[in-house]
Amino acid sequence: MADDSWSGNGSGGTLFTNVRILDATGDYPYTGEVLVQGNRIKQITRGSSRFGSSSAYGGMTVIDGMGATLMPGMIDAHLHLSWNNAPGIDPIQMMETEEHMLVTMEMAKLVLDAGFTAGRGAAAAKPRLDVVAKKFINQGRFPGPRYLAAGPEITTVGGLGDSAPSHIPHEGLNLGLVVSGPEEIRRTVRTLIKYGVDSIKLNLSGESITGMGAEETPMSEEEVAMAAQEARCRNKVLSAHARSSGSVKQCIRHGIQNIYHASFADEEALDLLEAAKDKHFVAPGMAWLINTARHAEQWGIKPGSRLAMEYERELEMCIDTMKKMHRRGIRICIGGDYGFAWTPQGTNAKDIQTFVDMLGFSPMEAIMAGTKYGGQIMNLGDELGMIKEGYLADVLLIDGDPTADVRILQDKNRILAIMKDGKFHKAPRMNEQRRRLTA
Repeated sequence: MADDSWSGNGSGGTLFTNVRILDATGDYPYTGEVLVQGNRIKQITRGSSRFGSSSAYGGMTVIDGMGATLMPGMIDAHLHLSWNNAPGIDPIQMMETEEHMLVTMEMAKLVLDAGFTAGRGAAAAKPRLDVVAKKFINQGRFPGPRYLAAGPEITTVGGLGDSAPSHIPHEGLNLGLVVSGPEEIRRTVRTLIKYGVDSIKLNLSGESITGMGAEETPMSEEEVAMAAQEARCRNKVLSAHARSSGSVKQCIRHGIQNIYHASFADEEALDLLEAAKDKHFVAPGMAWLINTARHAEQWGIKPGSRLAMEYERELEMCIDTMKKMHRRGIRICIGGDYGFAWTPQGTNAKDIQTFVDMLGFSPMEAIMAGTKYGGQIMNLGDELGMIKEGYLADVLLIDGDPTADVRILQDKNRILAIMKDGKFHKAPRMNEQRRRLTA
């Protein structure tokens, strides 16, 4: 049989048969078949094919998985599509807007090619990059994951994202939108909502690489309260860069749903978060910590240097904090702050291995952190992130068993097919092992 690719569904939908179904509910994978019609999972059948050797397939396209694993598409909860795999912050913020838009779409394809069929934007480098990326992806004009668009981070004067030198106070030199006081926050939030963002991101703590300490909490209660008030009245989700314990507590007090990092959360913060765990998600961004501390020497951050050691210290704290959160049943999602040269887009699935190796997650728990909980942080928890009847048909066909070795999810050659919204982005190949039959 020819070793070439095919695409599209038969008129009766697509039937994946002879597959091991990893449904991301927490149950052990089982043999069965899954019927996709339109953009939804129509039917799931346990056991061997209902069709046997019959040729009466009713117009369906039939994929014989030959024992491959069918699982939900992976979901990155902390995605920066406009972070362009650059060797630092300056090349990102200084890139001209026209080039930056094109690079953002290149990053979107890299992420989808890696098996990530959805992602929540955590911040955009410029005001409308995420909004336009989402629009063009949804229109089918460019390939990319389902996406929820963020605007630039909102930060305080001198805070994370205020990177203009003191003698050139120019907004265009900043990665974030710099504000001071509740009324400036109000106007900035309203402006971003006008642009069409899905979420509002606040920088509530510092970041070692920028010179403001990760344990500092610079934004006032009045400023945070104003942002929350303005976002809620327009039904927008709030997110926060929150490494410090104080910033995590601000997230809980003001109902900020998506807490990014949370490395230094103390016992009081953990108690508060556990009490409100159904209202929040945590995405620690561990790839950034690991790779900045240990794998960025080529880009000027030498292991053992002062900066690298600050990130080693935070990594140690993050591991301890995430283990505590996991024991308390707090929802922890994957999303490693990818998009720098030492944390390149397309390597996002490494987070699942990190959760197993460093945080003590079982392989199934780590996979659920990148599927089931991802669907929830996308605000689609009842229709995305699991293989269930009625759910959106975002699925992967994997050569092997990810519950036995999660590392195979990092091997694009092991991803035999990528389906998003019922359509193949990467179609299975027709060969002796993976075949299709069409009535």
